[in-house]
Amino acid sequence: MLQITKIFHFETAHAIHGYEGPCKNIHGHSYELHVTVSCNDNDTDYIPAPGFILDFKELKKVVNIAVVENFDHKLVLSNEFLAKNPDLHKQPNLVVWQMEPTAENLLLYIRKALENKFSHDFTLMALKLYETKDSYAEWVR
Repeated sequence: MLQITKIFHFETAHAIHGYEGPCKNIHGHSYELHVTVSCNDNDTDYIPAPGFILDFKELKKVVNIAVVENFDHKLVLSNEFLAKNPDLHKQPNLVVWQMEPTAENLLLYIRKALENKFSHDFTLMALKLYETKDSYAEWVR
């Protein structure tokens, strides 16, 4: 199976309600997102001109609109966290979620945001979201 992957970066702050470690406080991460797609027609000996399954520029455009613009320099908090910290509702960059904004939930959100953004010729195959340089969540079809 032939696949391509593009890597994206964004800065996001969050806090995890109900967690007793340091992540219970608002803090930020420099996230690194790996997006992998495959072509549904892989039974050829070569790819005809222009020679790629999907233009990296097109993949970049889709992911930037569906994901990066929604998270970059945003503060993502759950309704439960905000109920305990009501003054934070005034933050201009606030994104409010029903669930806790863990790396795992961010990744599930990203999968849902991207699943139907490609033509029927392509399939979203994998996502990897690094929260730190050595910790990541991964989704694989």
